[in-house]
Amino acid sequence: MSGVPTSVVAASGLVGGYGVARWTKKRPLGGVALAAAGAVAAKEWQEQAGTKAAVALSGAYVAAFVGSHLLAKKIGAWPSVFAVAGGVAVVSWVVADRRK
Repeated sequence: MSGVPTSVVAASGLVGGYGVARWTKKRPLGGVALAAAGAVAAKEWQEQAGTKAAVALSGAYVAAFVGSHLLAKKIGAWPSVFAVAGGVAVVSWVVADRRK
């Protein structure tokens, strides 16, 4: 997966996880998609930027997931998912991807 930027993997995991959960009406299945993308991103973050950065970015990924639920109450589900996915993508690019 080293050809795909981690910013894309992480953002896709957040958007894809929500999409899978919504369209299949099976939240656990969305969680699997979210977790799989997060695991791939974390592995790449560790390789590209080190363990501390990977832990911090993984925390940001989980915080974005939680934050999207809180933000959805104010701006709606899809806008909140896209907002947090964009935020995670930017942080991931700054910390890990731009080093390539």
